[in-house]
Amino acid sequence: MATLDLDDNSAQFQIRSYQPGYIQVNEKIFTRSILIAPDKLIEDWQPQAIDELKAESLTPIISFKPDILLLGTGSTLVLIPVEVYGELINLGIGVEVMSTSAACRTFNVLSSENRKIMAALIVS
Repeated sequence: MATLDLDDNSAQFQIRSYQPGYIQVNEKIFTRSILIAPDKLIEDWQPQAIDELKAESLTPIISFKPDILLLGTGSTLVLIPVEVYGELINLGIGVEVMSTSAACRTFNVLSSENRKIMAALIVS
């Protein structure tokens, strides 16, 4: 018999669902890229595809100063330019690059641990 535990995640924003083409945060569906932290949500984040990721895309991430950035690259894992990766690492931000579905799952786990994280999620 399975045992269920009460979800005590107190994050203001939680990812409820991910399917190729959309992400559900709380009760709202997003079809464009987003930045999400336990207490912050930025809708319509540029880029909309991982090959559009540029240094300018990092500005809202850098201003939040997360300990860890989960970068969801879409339906498959795509490596990011070393300049972008290096800039974040040099600022003391740990970076984990993975598919968007993996980033969504990881975000929920880390936010439930009250970690200072942010996920940059490409919806594709």
